[in-house]
Amino acid sequence: MRPIKNRLKQMKIQSSRIKLDKIDRKILDILQSNAKITNAQLSKDIGLSPAPTLERVKKLETSGIIKSYHAKLDTDKIGLGVHTFVQVSLKGHNKKNIDAFINEINSISEVIECHHITGSGDFILKIIASDIQSYQKLMLEKVSEIDVVDGLQSMIILSTFKDSKVMPVPENE
Repeated sequence: MRPIKNRLKQMKIQSSRIKLDKIDRKILDILQSNAKITNAQLSKDIGLSPAPTLERVKKLETSGIIKSYHAKLDTDKIGLGVHTFVQVSLKGHNKKNIDAFINEINSISEVIECHHITGSGDFILKIIASDIQSYQKLMLEKVSEIDVVDGLQSMIILSTFKDSKVMPVPENE
């Protein structure tokens, strides 16, 4: 019975995918690298006139494939020099604790990513702070004070060799 359920779930995920042609994929590749590109330049790069190019971009936005556009900041230049990953274990792995944790984490602006994971922990957080003292204060006064948190393991990022926000756009099967 389990293989059938898994197959049905996989079919549902596949059926919710939006079909993208070669031009759509090229638009997505270009916009991920340069979201500030003009429609005129984008149309030249993909080989269409401006009107159909804009139509395709709007379709990608309204379908939810393009969620938003962001400016990438230089964290060192704005004084956020400490970057960490924190593995979090909860006191119990149940919906009530998970919801309580997520609710608290969403109110902490220094937590810039929160992922529910498998393995020895329950969540992995990416946290930024101005310095070690600020990070320590954040951990002691906010993160470790969340009632449902059982354990924390911090990993300070020493160097980053790849930090791409560009997603590979798979071809349709």
